[in-house]
Amino acid sequence: MVRVSNGIITLINVLTFVISLTAIGLSLWFGLNSHTHCHKILQKPLLFVGLALSIVSLLGLFGSCSRLSSFMWIYLIILFLLIVGLVAFTFFTIVVTNKHVGKALSEKRIGEHRLGDYSRWLQTYVINAENWDEIKNCLVDVNLCRHLTANKGEEEFFMRNLSLIQSGCCQPPAYCGFQSQNATYWIVPKTGLAVPNQDCKTWSNVQKELCFDCESCKTAVLDNIKKDWRLIAIINSIILVIVIIVYSIGCCALKSNSSSGYQKYSGPA
Repeated sequence: MVRVSNGIITLINVLTFVISLTAIGLSLWFGLNSHTHCHKILQKPLLFVGLALSIVSLLGLFGSCSRLSSFMWIYLIILFLLIVGLVAFTFFTIVVTNKHVGKALSEKRIGEHRLGDYSRWLQTYVINAENWDEIKNCLVDVNLCRHLTANKGEEEFFMRNLSLIQSGCCQPPAYCGFQSQNATYWIVPKTGLAVPNQDCKTWSNVQKELCFDCESCKTAVLDNIKKDWRLIAIINSIILVIVIIVYSIGCCALKSNSSSGYQKYSGPA
């Protein structure tokens, strides 16, 4: 039992250590070679996750290979804290993105939805000056609206097939009454704007501005974040089950190490 449990813990921690080195390597690569805001946003989280995984993996390896109970105790305490953290974060994610907290956007009527439909926490975290500037710069860097301008004769086709974010960020809201010159160039009609809405005033034909500061764009991003967080909640649940299994095996390894150590030093009665 000692060899089996320690062998499993060793194998798991070798794999996690390799993953941690990969995450650290990607973070360093992003820092040295990336010129986009999207990659820079990923750099710090990857580095943090990589360093944390490497430390935990090394503790597990020392504890399983040397069979030192002190390392195993620290390893198991960290795993227990990780389990508590995963449970709390998964619960928080479900609460924030629950359908009773915010209403899902309808792709057919994007312009009529407002940020008030979403969780107050998500609004505070995403729609603030620092974070929104990062997100907006990322959307510009990935050329979210670029391919629309390459098909200037097919505006109607693209209006029917735009994604939620493209519709909210790459064109003014339909209720404004703008006249389309091409996919991303709209002018105010001679009669003026149909609605004196802030989004209608925010729209710009400058390709790096467009409607990236519009409420419709922020709403579309929030909707995507909600969907991503629901997926994260599912992934967290799977990781939680795996960590609990690893924790249980670690407890067996600790118990076996303690028993074998006691028999080794106590000698025959």
